[in-house]
Amino acid sequence: MDSANDYGLWTLVALNSAIFIFFAFSFIKPKTTTDWRSLGAFSAFVVALFTEMYGFPLSIYLLSGWLQANYPQLDLLTHDNGHLWHTMLGLEGNPHFDILHILSSVLIFLGFLLLSSAWRLLHQAQQQGVLATSGWYARMRHPQYSALILIMVGFLLQWPTLPTLIMFPILIVVYKRLALREEKSVEQEFGETYRRYRAGTPAFIPLFRLSRSTVTDTSHIKE
Repeated sequence: MDSANDYGLWTLVALNSAIFIFFAFSFIKPKTTTDWRSLGAFSAFVVALFTEMYGFPLSIYLLSGWLQANYPQLDLLTHDNGHLWHTMLGLEGNPHFDILHILSSVLIFLGFLLLSSAWRLLHQAQQQGVLATSGWYARMRHPQYSALILIMVGFLLQWPTLPTLIMFPILIVVYKRLALREEKSVEQEFGETYRRYRAGTPAFIPLFRLSRSTVTDTSHIKE
């Protein structure tokens, strides 16, 4: 690919952003204000990512002095050299086939898989008026946010940028606050049942030793 044409591809920015936001939308199926906020935060991350990947390489521009000093042989305007982990770790060959890119693709795929499964279980429980404690909700209280974080980690492994690296910890804080707001609402609805579930189930990191029996015996009962 001609390096002069590796960026400024705004059609690709719009297309890739739309595809991943649509995937997230179709899995989340936002219905509540919290759903829309979580989708909006994720969408901002995706747009920032693809803007630098295909539109304007802001991070490479800001780091150009350091990159030229440490990697003088690089053509900074080629798309392949935008894979900064590949460049800085001294990996050789096509960056699309290195271990980091493969791991990135796996994390993104698993994240969307978890997102789909978690939100389906949550909406089923909401329709039935019960507390979601089966499937991934038997392992952690907020698998939907863990899924979004997993997807973002995958993107950062593939194409790190200064804006997305800055946004990532901010989005974690945002998701944590959204989760706490959700928990207050659920606790008001399910009372002691939810407090027992919360006491035995981690928030974001799955606990695979957790037995469903510890939470499902009273999950259908409202206080």
